[in-house]
Amino acid sequence: MSGVTLRPATPDDVESLAKLGRDSFCAAFAHLYRADNLAAFLEQAYAPAVVAGEVRDDLHRHCLAVDPASGALLGYVKIRVPSYYAEYSGATNPMALCQLYTDPARTGMGIGAMLMDWALDEARAGGHDAVQLSVWSENYGAQRFYARYGFAKIADIHFDVGDQRDEEFLFELRLDGARASSAG
Repeated sequence: MSGVTLRPATPDDVESLAKLGRDSFCAAFAHLYRADNLAAFLEQAYAPAVVAGEVRDDLHRHCLAVDPASGALLGYVKIRVPSYYAEYSGATNPMALCQLYTDPARTGMGIGAMLMDWALDEARAGGHDAVQLSVWSENYGAQRFYARYGFAKIADIHFDVGDQRDEEFLFELRLDGARASSAG
């Protein structure tokens, strides 16, 4: 997609990252949750202090898709090493893809693909043998997107939003030439 620049996050991006994370999550999923559960989750995952900690720490990396003319944040991807899900797989050095969000008004414009390509390039450059991510069991559009890249389900897991427990699928893409196994 032309007119998009990819760059790493800086502390100056925290407010816009937190806002886009909240906005994207709510656009896709707010209707699934009671207001108190949603509010608790948003504070846990997207409060500016939480996002600032992730931007500063050595575990997470954010890649931003920005409009070069305006500087507006169009989307981002967050990766984490080590992966939260390593125990579900025979991979020896997996990376987690934690969030891949675009501005809800810009979904389907190729921004997510650019960010996914960046994440996969980072995984390969870092010597990771797999990329793992969780996806809601009923988020069929996201599942199709990940399948186009070769991700496959390897486990059934859960994702908590407040006191609501959602059924999630753990997807994995093996980068060492091995196929992702189906175990769940």
